[in-house]
Amino acid sequence: MSNRTLLKANEIDLPTTAGTGVSFTEATLVRLVNTTASDNIVVTVQETRGGTGVGTFTIPGGTVEYLEKVASHTVFASAAGLRGVKVGFTG
Repeated sequence: MSNRTLLKANEIDLPTTAGTGVSFTEATLVRLVNTTASDNIVVTVQETRGGTGVGTFTIPGGTVEYLEKVASHTVFASAAGLRGVKVGFTG
């Protein structure tokens, strides 16, 4: 049985600087999509906006990733072209 995605907000463009990272309204699960053909966009997760880094990962062009995170952690991208939305799974 496959999961279905439960939307909990509107999709937004990810900010591209550490001081403007977003928590997606305290989301614990975020759907991220790289809307570009670029394979070198890096996502950074921080404990707080502009705070200590938790980790980074690269999202290949044209793909979707689901990021599970601590509600207070914030996220930003290394370049424009990434969009994200707070989600959950059902079924």
